[in-house]
Amino acid sequence: MLLGGRKVFTRLAQQHCSFVRDLVINLQALAIVLEKRGYLASCYTCGGQMNSASFMVSLGENHLIRFLVSDYGITWTEMRDDLELMKLEGAEAISQLQELANLVKYQIGPSKSNTPDSLIPEPQIQSI
Repeated sequence: MLLGGRKVFTRLAQQHCSFVRDLVINLQALAIVLEKRGYLASCYTCGGQMNSASFMVSLGENHLIRFLVSDYGITWTEMRDDLELMKLEGAEAISQLQELANLVKYQIGPSKSNTPDSLIPEPQIQSI
């Protein structure tokens, strides 16, 4: 007998769907916060099921972050001047997204300039 049969896999599938839905909701919130801070940010979903999203934010001077989440996987892509600098998948992509969220969350005091580049320091590029 297979460890718990279909119930185990059904439960795992439900947990995965819940995880993706929570991630999509948080991406939407992050896009709103970034927009309020002067960044060009967006989060698009397909339909009302909240099972996939495309999140993008421009951090200034041709510096773009794209985060995709779906049932097929999770990716973080960082680009500058249309060149891919870094691409992460799965847990590593989520960790990089958390770093971006922490920069937004723990920003202290108003910025001295109204330019978006002064609001969030550039993420540290990890070598691959």
